[in-house]
Amino acid sequence: MSTRQEKFSGTKEVQAHLRLDDAALAAWMERHVEGYAGPLEVREFKGGQSNPTYQLVTPAARYVLRRKPPGKLLPSAHAVDREFRVISALHGAGFPVPRAFALCEDESVLGTMFYVMEMVEGRIFWDLALPGLEPTERSAIYDAMVSTLAELQGLDYQAIGLDGFGKTTDYMARQIHRWTKIYEASETNPIPRMNELNAWLPKNIPASQETCVIHGDYRLDNMIIHPSEPRVVAVLDWELSTLGHPLGDFTYHMAPWIIPNIDERVSSLEGLDLPALGIPTEAQYIARYCELSGRSEIPNLPFYKAYTVWRLAAIYQGIIKRVQDGTAASADAPSTTDIVEQFAERAWIYAQGG
Repeated sequence: MSTRQEKFSGTKEVQAHLRLDDAALAAWMERHVEGYAGPLEVREFKGGQSNPTYQLVTPAARYVLRRKPPGKLLPSAHAVDREFRVISALHGAGFPVPRAFALCEDESVLGTMFYVMEMVEGRIFWDLALPGLEPTERSAIYDAMVSTLAELQGLDYQAIGLDGFGKTTDYMARQIHRWTKIYEASETNPIPRMNELNAWLPKNIPASQETCVIHGDYRLDNMIIHPSEPRVVAVLDWELSTLGHPLGDFTYHMAPWIIPNIDERVSSLEGLDLPALGIPTEAQYIARYCELSGRSEIPNLPFYKAYTVWRLAAIYQGIIKRVQDGTAASADAPSTTDIVEQFAERAWIYAQGG
């Protein structure tokens, strides 16, 4: 088993600072979750570094609970109520997400807002090389990922009840403004290259307006693959979802092809023999996305690459800040800014047309 797969797969005992009042949760489940019957066992999922995620085990069923982390949080972060709304709408539209049972906005129950959804059975892959699989299955899983993204972007957000879920103009400008503010609020030591990118990006936004449902963190380890077939049965972790420009989501999904290969802390395809593995190259993956989404090309690709890697740098900086503040959901979260610095350098290369 690969290092990332071993480190992030499965469950563990709930960390002390993330423990729940099991009795209060069980009483709430009895009132709000159809078909629930105890006794209840609570475990914590190993993966994830933002919203704490728990496995709820009963004799007849298993559920998943997502909650806001305890402690001081950044403004607008950890919006589990938005997660609940979007997966409820998408499930009703037949898109592969878990069924959402109930949202609890009463913080007196567990201390923070949370929701409960079904636990979808299948495989979660934390290693992009998909070790142990045959090249044909790797190829099919990658095609399933990009096909599912194209399906999401093809949904009529108004028809499925997500009108007003986000603004429909100036998505890239708003995202750059938001992540600049998040980065600045999370900064632990000065990184000059990030400041340069913070200034460069808003001045170079492509003039393009399209709107679709945005996942915001669409990547391999945020989806469940069928236990034996190469298809996506559930897309998870909708914390950053909104309405926005489809290329923002797609180029973020392209991150493994464009980020530096640091170590097992980040998941990168850099340096791998992709044809031998059966994994599409960057050019092949872009061509397949264009085919599925009816595009002839992706204009201004260097900008989107720079934006994507810069945004990831800002996300990692937020995680580092949570580690320092003691609110990180994962014990394996990074605590030093070397990742942020290396991502910023790569983003600047793309910003210069590289």
